[in-house]
Amino acid sequence: MKSEGVVIVDYGMGNVGSIVNMLRKIGTDATVSPDPDVISQASKLILPGVGAFDSAMKRIREFGLRDVLDHKARVDKTPIIGLCLGMQLLTEGSDEGAEPGLGWVPGRTHKFDARAYPDIRIPHMGWNTAHRVRDDELTSDFTSDPRFYFVHSYYVKCDDPADVILTARHGVEFHAGLHHENIFGVQFHPEKSHHFGMTLLTGFLRVPGPAGVIA
Repeated sequence: MKSEGVVIVDYGMGNVGSIVNMLRKIGTDATVSPDPDVISQASKLILPGVGAFDSAMKRIREFGLRDVLDHKARVDKTPIIGLCLGMQLLTEGSDEGAEPGLGWVPGRTHKFDARAYPDIRIPHMGWNTAHRVRDDELTSDFTSDPRFYFVHSYYVKCDDPADVILTARHGVEFHAGLHHENIFGVQFHPEKSHHFGMTLLTGFLRVPGPAGVIA
């Protein structure tokens, strides 16, 4: 079976059409698929997500995707990026529910505390500036701190500060971008973030895949 290049994992909870359109603007075609065989041949994977943590993890199981995703992440070391809820799924679990996460990135997903920050609105919705913590494939092309479009009520806190590449603030400072080995995640929606999102996804597309393959 031939390599499928970039595959967007379709488990029924993501803005897959918007992601496809953004990638086309960059000049890259992507395959959208729920098929484990197609996903197994990907040189890069995009894990989208809109909705609730537990529902997403249950969908991944119901679609029979957990084993192939674990193999791609842990064995093949395929570059994978989680978007919004997709980033939260990379962690060990969430305050939103009881399901375990994928557990590829040490850390947990927490709920914004409206009692501690009574002036903030939840969900955090709209444009916000992300601050670069360190140079990374996703951020190397930005000449200043970028702005992205966020929609979320929960946020990721990585156990290891070395995994954090972007932070943002909504009351509390939270981890808006991560990179752990071959796993990437962003809390915002790059597909809705205009040229900032295009720049970030272009950086991801340049990350070498298995055996140095560039998608």
